[in-house]
Amino acid sequence: MAVADVKISGAEALVARHPAPASAAKWANEARDGAMARLRAMGAPMRRDEYWRFTNPAILNADAPRHATALVTDETPVFDGFDALRIVFVDGVFDAAQSSDLSGEPHLSVEHLTDALATDIHWAKDVFGVLEAAGQTPVDRPFAALNTAVAQSGVVIRATGPVSRPVNLRYLHVAEDADAVIHHVIKVDDSATLTILENGPAAARFNKAMEIMVGDGAEFHHVRAQGRDHDRQCVSHMFARVGKEALYKSFTLTVNGVLTRNEHVIDMQGDDASAHVAGACVGEGDFHHDDTVFVTHDAERCESRQVFKKVLKSGAVGVFQGKILVKEGAQKTDGYQISQGLLLDDDAQFLAKPELEIYADDVACSHGSTCGAADETALFYLLSRGIPRAQAENMLVLAFLGEAMDEIADDDLAEEMRGRVAGWLERHSK
Repeated sequence: MAVADVKISGAEALVARHPAPASAAKWANEARDGAMARLRAMGAPMRRDEYWRFTNPAILNADAPRHATALVTDETPVFDGFDALRIVFVDGVFDAAQSSDLSGEPHLSVEHLTDALATDIHWAKDVFGVLEAAGQTPVDRPFAALNTAVAQSGVVIRATGPVSRPVNLRYLHVAEDADAVIHHVIKVDDSATLTILENGPAAARFNKAMEIMVGDGAEFHHVRAQGRDHDRQCVSHMFARVGKEALYKSFTLTVNGVLTRNEHVIDMQGDDASAHVAGACVGEGDFHHDDTVFVTHDAERCESRQVFKKVLKSGAVGVFQGKILVKEGAQKTDGYQISQGLLLDDDAQFLAKPELEIYADDVACSHGSTCGAADETALFYLLSRGIPRAQAENMLVLAFLGEAMDEIADDDLAEEMRGRVAGWLERHSK
């Protein structure tokens, strides 16, 4: 069978494992049909595909997920100490009983995905499936197309002004064979502000897509913590369109997970916009973590930052694929990209593919990628001061990850992330 035939039959298998979504409004059905057509045209991802050669998609393509036991721990859930509006999903299904009453926020509206898609006239028409479709060029993203085509769970969020409290999307995992697909649609109106927090293992296998429209002068902040259940498999996509003088910031912390692939596609369409995407991960053993990022500058005087740090040991693998595309006319672009791997032993791997593609002549763009062991001079200094070796190594790891965590705008949230990493390091040093 030819490779193309295998990809096409693989796409059909992906579709077959999910129930057909409920009937919706005409525009929503058209968006789903378009996504299904894209998926069938591009086929399922394969290891031979350029943007999958570092990550084997086999367990994501499988008919059923590998079982993942839900971790039982007395550790306080991430973000529990914050005054946030919580929206809870259990194995990919919305749980109203555990979710907050959202009526007290005058500038915030939240609907379930299926309710919004059943409405004949809805603002989500300009976002749902639209940003995902645009993000398929020039790189195919089959799991995102699958998500748009079949997802029946998720929320549709609109911020019409400053939203005073963050919205916490919490994903709980109970069933060992849960196979969750969730799609969120978010619009931040002109001059509005919104903070989204995400945490929880979600399912044995988790396919999540988020489409975010950030209006002129608006601010969108996103902080995500992935971890706890080690056997989970996750593929996530964030598609963002950023308006004039707007700010988009996203940070992800990942600990544990047999396979995690986070794709980020940002389209900067308004002059003087800023977009920062950052990530930190720590993993050991059969841990595979992939960050694939594509930032497009399509306006003048825009700034983008990609900052990714990975700490790996005992066979863990970290992947970074990041690209900055500067289109013709996007003058005064400031694009910065750095990816670094800290290898704590000889068995870990860090694989990187940084890219710049520039069609404007007045830009400042840079990228860098390095990997190596811990600084022996710094380690010796700490040991000479009487600090135990395990504690000294943990201090160096936290310092290494610092640049990525500094991208979090809220100091309290940044401190929460540092504390979670410190806790993981302490537990895994014993």
